[in-house]
Amino acid sequence: MKRKIMPWVLAISLLPALASCEPAPTRDEDAMKPAPMPEVPEGYQTAILGAGCFWCIEAAYNQIEGVHTAVSGYSGGHVGNPTYEQVVTGETGHAEVVKVVFDPEKIPFERVLAWFWDLHDPTTLNRQGNDVGTQYRSAIFYADDSQREVAEASKKAAQSNFEDPIVTEITKAGEFYPAENYHQGYYFENKSRNPYCRFVIKPKLKKLDLDH
Repeated sequence: MKRKIMPWVLAISLLPALASCEPAPTRDEDAMKPAPMPEVPEGYQTAILGAGCFWCIEAAYNQIEGVHTAVSGYSGGHVGNPTYEQVVTGETGHAEVVKVVFDPEKIPFERVLAWFWDLHDPTTLNRQGNDVGTQYRSAIFYADDSQREVAEASKKAAQSNFEDPIVTEITKAGEFYPAENYHQGYYFENKSRNPYCRFVIKPKLKKLDLDH
């Protein structure tokens, strides 16, 4: 890539044992249930985006002006109502994604995607740092032809920022399944406990002035 090596990249390389998107085990029944489907107020739109571990992407989008909510979940696979334990094997075909509900009057889809390119490395196939597998692939799941056209144009424009080819897939959105409750708001609930939050997610948010 043309871009400078950021601190979060160095953190991943220096702390391989810590830099993985793996939560601590939980046996809380409510925590293990899927989160509710996000509500979409009248006039709002949605975007389904995969950019590696969903903890980071959700934490970022939930702080961006014009975003109503961002919910971690799974999309792009062939198994109904998948669990995290199934998705993490890579066998269900799902990607870890975030469904972003946004007000297009405040933040158009083009701007939603501008953040998307800044939040991850779209040139690494099925990988973000130490998170490896098809579940961590870079993907834009478009809702309609208008979003597809915007996504393709945005990808083409973003390519000028990278030396390596962008490998982000642009695919018609299928079913979105909210991830378990314990994944929602994960960064803010665990940033003082989980090393991945401190050494990988926090530097990314700080780089984008979203570390609040």
